[in-house]
Amino acid sequence: MIRAGTAAMVICAGWLALERPTSAGAVEASYAAVGQETSVPYGWVDFCRRYEGECNDERLAPADINLSARALREIARINRWVNAHVEPLSDMDHWGLVDRWDYPLDGKGDCEDYALLKRKMLIELGFPRQALLMTVVKDESQEGHAILTLKTNRGEFVLDNLNDDMKPWTAAAYRFVKRQSQENPNVWVMLGAPVDAPLTTAR
Repeated sequence: MIRAGTAAMVICAGWLALERPTSAGAVEASYAAVGQETSVPYGWVDFCRRYEGECNDERLAPADINLSARALREIARINRWVNAHVEPLSDMDHWGLVDRWDYPLDGKGDCEDYALLKRKMLIELGFPRQALLMTVVKDESQEGHAILTLKTNRGEFVLDNLNDDMKPWTAAAYRFVKRQSQENPNVWVMLGAPVDAPLTTAR
């Protein structure tokens, strides 16, 4: 098995040499209403079985990203780099499985794989784990989709493999279902009114 740290080095080789994008400027957003604990996606549970150490359940105090100009530049760089360097491929075509969460080590993956890599790269840059939250949503067709929520001192934003912009969570055309707790990544919480969670995430 490839160790998690080695995996990140393989897929991220050379990313620090990317040219820096211009600052996204001042941004503001609101905060999502977080509900009670809910079921953990199977994809995350399975991912944790395969990547020992990546799912540390040490309880940490909530921490938000200080959304400075530098932080905005780093986030934009990671988001665009991952979106540009991972080829979209469904889990069925990739692995012969309906749903598998993984790092896109071969440069291919679907929505949750993009989000997992962005999360890892941002953590390695020093962003707090508690502010980088894997999130399950439903799209306009009621299909499952995964994105990364960024909890910041200016509100909550999302990174999406279908868009290169960091958007306020309310600007994403999705029905938010659930996401990781800030305190423990292996605890998931509901978002908004209860809704049936999608069984898989697919784009």
